[in-house]
Amino acid sequence: MIASIIMLSAAMNLDAHLPPLEAWQGQSLQLIQQKGPLTTDFELSGGVTSPDYQLTIAFVDRLVAANPTQFKAISIGQSQAGRDIKMLVASEHGKFSATEISTSAKPTLLIQAGIHAGEIDGKDAGFMLLRDIATGKRLDILEKVNILFVPILNVDGHERRSPFNRINQRGPIDMGFRTNGNNLNLNRDYTKLDTPEVRAVLQVIKAFDPDLYIDVHVTDGADYQYDVTYGYNPQFASESPLVAKVLDTHFKPQIDAALTQAGHIAGPLVFVMDKRDFKQGLAGWVATPRFSNGWGDLASVPTILVENHSLKPYKQRVLGTYVFFDGVVDALAKSQSALEKAIDIEHATRPKEIVVRRSYAEQPNHIPFRGIAYKQFDSALSGQVEVKYLGQPKFYDALPIYWQKIVEKKVKVPAAFYIPPAYPNIVEKLRIHGISVEIVTTAESKEGLKQAKITQYEFDKLPFEGRFRVTAEFDLNEVEKMPLTGWYRVSTDQAKSELVTHLLHPEAPDSFFQWGEFNTIFQRTEYVENYALEPYARSMLKSNPAMALEFDKKIREDELFANDAKKRLSWLYEKTPFYDQAYLKYPVLIELGE
Repeated sequence: MIASIIMLSAAMNLDAHLPPLEAWQGQSLQLIQQKGPLTTDFELSGGVTSPDYQLTIAFVDRLVAANPTQFKAISIGQSQAGRDIKMLVASEHGKFSATEISTSAKPTLLIQAGIHAGEIDGKDAGFMLLRDIATGKRLDILEKVNILFVPILNVDGHERRSPFNRINQRGPIDMGFRTNGNNLNLNRDYTKLDTPEVRAVLQVIKAFDPDLYIDVHVTDGADYQYDVTYGYNPQFASESPLVAKVLDTHFKPQIDAALTQAGHIAGPLVFVMDKRDFKQGLAGWVATPRFSNGWGDLASVPTILVENHSLKPYKQRVLGTYVFFDGVVDALAKSQSALEKAIDIEHATRPKEIVVRRSYAEQPNHIPFRGIAYKQFDSALSGQVEVKYLGQPKFYDALPIYWQKIVEKKVKVPAAFYIPPAYPNIVEKLRIHGISVEIVTTAESKEGLKQAKITQYEFDKLPFEGRFRVTAEFDLNEVEKMPLTGWYRVSTDQAKSELVTHLLHPEAPDSFFQWGEFNTIFQRTEYVENYALEPYARSMLKSNPAMALEFDKKIREDELFANDAKKRLSWLYEKTPFYDQAYLKYPVLIELGE
């Protein structure tokens, strides 16, 4: 009791700078267990702490020991620091293998916590739910679904524990860090796959084939009344719109009802256009495939991103997450058929083009919204108007919401991509994504393939997620008929057609190209000496009058070119057969469709 009082006092002191709270007494408080062998560290602390990695793994072992016929713990990978990434497999009749789970008549729910290790609500909520299964309180859950539970994905970030990792979050007292041990944000890694953590998750999805994937986070934005917000790409912007429709019509009403009944307020996953003036409206986000829910949308893996509200107390957030999980289990059991039908249709769909870049609409929609009253004031510290939340409810009948409805860029979906043998790392990543890749074994040459030649490009000035990203403009040119024996062919006539295009089309913002996987094509590694080029170019122009006329015209009409010896000689060198024919050419060849 004394320890709990000390921890509660510490939590209150750490919260002193945060906005005032509304009082909360939800029915979900009854879920807390006060004593017993499987009482969680979270419960023993009075709902203000979360256990470290060692204690977390110890609790996983205790759950398995308490109910080995229904629980099994497996390692799905290791962090760069050598920590095991554990996953609990929960099955009613002790069928734990990937084959048994993926072929089960019951739907499978994958719950992932701690991708951002400071946002650890899902771990403690999941432990409470699994404890209630293990002790016989909730025997109904495994009658309905199989569960895959990753309590901590970002295990290295989890151990960078401190009370000071998230200034705008109420608890737990010691929380992990946002990024992993290499300072990479795991929820920006779903396309490039630099991290062992995300590679492990995609391997789980590939092997176990879950029906629904839940990724639990905590917000870092404005204040409002909702304590549990969640979402997925909306139907109008989804590459799996039938899946989004099922989530809208079959899942959302049941989840919201469960949360409301337990004393929580479910809200939409939205952000704020202007954090210093809430009434300017909300930003309706559409996730790109670097994010878990954006990847899931492209891959037709139904994915819900949970964003609990950071300013609500840790206890309230964890209990809300438990109730959310419970509501999802019921919805999944009841709507398994509708969801599977939608997935099957999406997997069979072969779009002719896909949207790769969006922007916010100029004109908003309007929605009712449960906000928190605030006032603006002139800050002597920042020198601008700032906002102070007052802890009192404020209802907006019609708050503007700006969705990313404007389509800025579409690309056509090719029939296939051809990857040179020198890029096995790309092939490995495609296979982790669950994409089929075949090796070309025939010696026949292929006609009609296109190659993207870079005409303009720009590198980011600073690294992002450990990469110097690049954007470019291209000309698409036909390549000469060539043998492709040993190359890798990636057809878009497969279930993850849209994901194939996003990863391999160089104009897609989350493609391997824009993440810098092909940056060596910007390097020239063979050069020319002027004493060799000058006589060769003179002979070349003499034998090619059309080229000579083009050169003379460029000198007459381009003063910068005419006065720059380097530019003149570079132009001539590029016309010679000695020039590097791979320079500024995207090495992945494109087979256009009809």
